[in-house]
Amino acid sequence: MYIDGKEYRALWLENNIVKCIDQRKLPYSFEIFTAKTTDDVAFVIKHMVVRGAPAIGAVAVYGMALGKKNVENAAEMLQATRPTAHDLFYAIQYMKKEIDKGSDAFEAASRYVDDIVDRCKRIGEHGNQLINDGMRVLTHCNAGALATVDYGTALSPLRIAHRNNKKLFVYADETRPRLQGLLTAWELRQEGIAHAVIADNAAGYFMKNGDIDLVIVGADRIAKNGDTANKIGTYEKAVLAKENNISFYVAAPKSTFDLSIKNGTEIIIEERGREELSEINGKTVMPAWTLVKNPAFDVTPAKYITGYITENGIIKKP
Repeated sequence: MYIDGKEYRALWLENNIVKCIDQRKLPYSFEIFTAKTTDDVAFVIKHMVVRGAPAIGAVAVYGMALGKKNVENAAEMLQATRPTAHDLFYAIQYMKKEIDKGSDAFEAASRYVDDIVDRCKRIGEHGNQLINDGMRVLTHCNAGALATVDYGTALSPLRIAHRNNKKLFVYADETRPRLQGLLTAWELRQEGIAHAVIADNAAGYFMKNGDIDLVIVGADRIAKNGDTANKIGTYEKAVLAKENNISFYVAAPKSTFDLSIKNGTEIIIEERGREELSEINGKTVMPAWTLVKNPAFDVTPAKYITGYITENGIIKKP
């Protein structure tokens, strides 16, 4: 992605030190977070300096490389950070195999990251086939370059379509409680793609009024039957899309597919702290006595999903 004319990835390796765009600061300021140890990388994942399933996997491989002298401890520490995203566990297993067979850990990690970027680019090329000139597309959360190192999953088809001179307009759900729709808007602004941020509960209004032609979202884990875990609020968007006869696609690389689980009931849903709801930018917006429940993800049953945009093409079922 391009920021003020300079090309960046969401994270990269520099002299065996991990550099990450601090997503907690966006879109108000652009800051780089430095991770020098596996503990630092665990902090990066747990506290959402880096977020988005493929990007979590990417930073995790670097965390494993930093902890190569005690692989099992590094793996255990990183696996405990966030339970829902399959890419995290996929990436850790990849690194354990590479280190076990004697590969250079940092070279193996960099190969993994480059491969993820290539897969996301191919997702965009396949997804571009779904986008006609003049389309209005809804997306939820942020599944762009920030969430995937580069290109994105849900945003990759939009990037490729835009670069192929297709006119499109993107509705970006604000995606409470962490307002990750602002990250999507920030990326679209850098790319020059027309867009608007809407309240999460306004999506149905625009669908019913005929203002949305297509929905594309990312994913954190996809079960064998196609049930998909993604940012909280995705399920209701899928139900609304089906009610309004709008195609609903999930964009994800193979690292997000977990064929070891049969369906979505087996996916662990991460519960996060109350402060994500009770505070906005450090300002308390709820009294202390307010009970808060904060699931970070929900599961969309496969019956609501039109298809899956992968690096190998568009499929109807995994």
